[in-house]
Amino acid sequence: MKHNKQYQSLKIDSDTTNILIEGPVSSEKLSRLTMHEALTAFRPPYEQLEALKEIADLPEGRILIATVNQEIIGYVTYLHPDPIERWSKYPKDNMLELGAIEIAPQYRGNKLGSRLIETSMIDENMENYIIISTEYYWHWDLNYSELSVWDYRKIMEKMMKAGSLYPAPTNEPEIMAHPANCLMVRIGKNVSKEDQEKFKKLRFLT
Repeated sequence: MKHNKQYQSLKIDSDTTNILIEGPVSSEKLSRLTMHEALTAFRPPYEQLEALKEIADLPEGRILIATVNQEIIGYVTYLHPDPIERWSKYPKDNMLELGAIEIAPQYRGNKLGSRLIETSMIDENMENYIIISTEYYWHWDLNYSELSVWDYRKIMEKMMKAGSLYPAPTNEPEIMAHPANCLMVRIGKNVSKEDQEKFKKLRFLT
């Protein structure tokens, strides 16, 4: 399939700062920006910026960013599932995984995560995809948030709901490793019943 992408943007004006949410953005656009020094959840900020540029260059890759004065303070990524994951066995190319979402700590509380996901779904081309997000409690920032696993899970569900992703049952071993883990799913309205059935079988491999 052809991975069409439609640019979206949203300005958030507040008393203290002006935040721009936009995307999908190109690697060229990302090259003109810097990463907030606190965006270290996956790797050092400079290395993560390079990783975002690589994803942006993928045919299916989508990067949406939140910026303040040419500095990236948050982002969300979409790309095909990692080859080592069960979900990569899905036989079509109309599946995207929400692979990473990160907000600089000082900007949390502005619902930026929800707004990034919500903005990404405005693109009508997203209706052509099955979109998944694998939520594992060991990836959550429990130390900074000082929340319990279950309270953090509620926050993640609320954030994903902004993009119409909802928990879906599966017997995937890592999801089943802890009751707080979950598979979040959004099935676009243009996804065929046949493809939905393929995905359902993948969720319950025996």
